[in-house]
Amino acid sequence: MAYGQKPKGDGTIFKNPILDRLTRTHIAWPLSIFYGLAVVLLAYTFYEGFIGTGASILLFFAGLFGFTLVEYLIHRYTFHMEPTTKEKERLQYVLHGAHHDYPKDKTRLAMPPIVSVALASIFFIFYRLLLGKLGIPFTAGFVAGYASYLCVHYSVHAFPPPKNFLKHLWIHHALHHYQQSDAAYGVSSPLWDFFFKTMPEKRGFNVKTKTGFIDDRQNLA
Repeated sequence: MAYGQKPKGDGTIFKNPILDRLTRTHIAWPLSIFYGLAVVLLAYTFYEGFIGTGASILLFFAGLFGFTLVEYLIHRYTFHMEPTTKEKERLQYVLHGAHHDYPKDKTRLAMPPIVSVALASIFFIFYRLLLGKLGIPFTAGFVAGYASYLCVHYSVHAFPPPKNFLKHLWIHHALHHYQQSDAAYGVSSPLWDFFFKTMPEKRGFNVKTKTGFIDDRQNLA
């Protein structure tokens, strides 16, 4: 297989078909859950009125921004952990490796809700303990950030890049998948790649857009 090319179709993570099915989800489920949760948490904040509207909105956007950092750190240090043991290698493949092997598998572009809801609950408890009631609008922004990340991630894999500045998100993520898996960890934004100096080098990268996600055959520069 030529450099940068990926197998087509989807991959099997677990031999048990029920377990393997649990690793997949339609993108509509997590988007509905987390955008809905963000609306509920923000509405509760406004209804209870324990802080002003301006402060609530500020905390919402702080949570949204905070998610971009968490996204970067999890992608870099958890999804791309060093597989120093066979157990870690297996865990890394289950968490993220299968997605790199089969980037056009639309059923694995988001965590299954059973996992993401559990993680969101942990973050919510943490922010409530850390910030008190202020953690409610902050978490609203945080989960909205996650849903927005899913929108970007699904779009760059499923649709051709737009002919505007957003095209760079497609290119940025394609570089991570096809050329430099140790760079370009930010999906929803390259901000933290700039900050932590993990921006990729294009190195004459070529891409194709016919089937949605960029691969390595048509120049997008």
